Amino acid sequence: MAVAAACSLQLTAARPSIIPARRVLGQAVGRVGSDPNAASWIKLSSACHTSSLQLFQCNFMSSSAKTERIVTKAMSEAGEKQSSSGLSLNLKGKRAFIAGVADDNGYGWAIAKSLAAAGAEILVGTWVPALNIFETSLRRGKFDESRVLPDGSLLEITKVYPLDAVYDNPEDVPEDVKANKRYAGSSNWTVKEVAESVKEDFGSIDVLVHSLANGPEVTKPLLETSRKGYLAAISASSYSYVSLLKHFLPIMKPGGSSISLTYIASEKIIPGYGGGMSSAKAALESDTRVLAFEAGRKHKVRVNTISAGPLRSRAAKAIGFIDMMIDYSLANAPLQKELSADEVGNTATFLASPLASAITGAVIYVDNGLNAMGVGVDSPIFKDLDIPKANA
Repeated sequence: MAVAAACSLQLTAARPSIIPARRVLGQAVGRVGSDPNAASWIKLSSACHTSSLQLFQCNFMSSSAKTERIVTKAMSEAGEKQSSSGLSLNLKGKRAFIAGVADDNGYGWAIAKSLAAAGAEILVGTWVPALNIFETSLRRGKFDESRVLPDGSLLEITKVYPLDAVYDNPEDVPEDVKANKRYAGSSNWTVKEVAESVKEDFGSIDVLVHSLANGPEVTKPLLETSRKGYLAAISASSYSYVSLLKHFLPIMKPGGSSISLTYIASEKIIPGYGGGMSSAKAALESDTRVLAFEAGRKHKVRVNTISAGPLRSRAAKAIGFIDMMIDYSLANAPLQKELSADEVGNTATFLASPLASAITGAVIYVDNGLNAMGVGVDSPIFKDLDIPKANA
């Protein structure tokens, strides 16, 4: 199975647009348009990748004599005076728990960096067998290069918790796992115990991220997958999210956000992505919708999932054909570029922010548009067609 910092996330309209709208009460008419003078682009980047979000600006003008102009921007500039006309995307004072961070090159790490850059305090849950290596690497500075935030400071992880999300409580843990030397020296690592520990240490959280999955038979075709392997994939990759949300919801503040990671294999055939993992991702997406309803009604917490494109992470390499999938995406996606983990991290930060306050139960695709394609345009069948290509 896999803080506060100065940053600016800005959303800028690509071109002017005017959208008329009528209010239910009163006769005021609003107009939404872009500010033609807006030209600032500030990037949220890591040591290896740079990504940006465009700045969306809206001018709302009433029909009354007094005109009020509100410019909406997503910004976070810790320690600096904010623009008087800006609506801040400032997560300072917010606390995030990210389950499934065990190294510095996966989506979980990128999400942690982006949230930290927006000002959030970061807590992580790391798979117990990987805990010692992860903490040692952090302590010895092996991750320092990839910890760099946009302002030059380093990502600070307030606390690392041992976690095995396959087990809900101590009673679920088999004796052979308890006796396993890889779990020696660690305690309170079931989902229930971790949630209780976080409550005892910090009281509450605002953001919950599920960034973990495991399919022991992922390289096997579905017809060759055992019942045990199939159910293990569902347990680790799908139900683990249900369990996490169930146990963390009582300590999540109203208006909070919960985010998971899925993959397009949930809805399209991806040969080689087997062992029940495609089924697990489909279940995760279905659960996201149901959880959005239940968590929204009971706790005013939003629940979304990000369908991320292929990434050369250590976990993905275990599948065995990740390079092939990246090449396929480069050849066939509308945006012909390699996906950056930071682009997924930035999307997660947006979903965790007040700017996404009305978004829940959604699958958000961050895959350079590959999900929109119906055919692979690199097929020889289309050799005589005038297929648009990236400029050299």
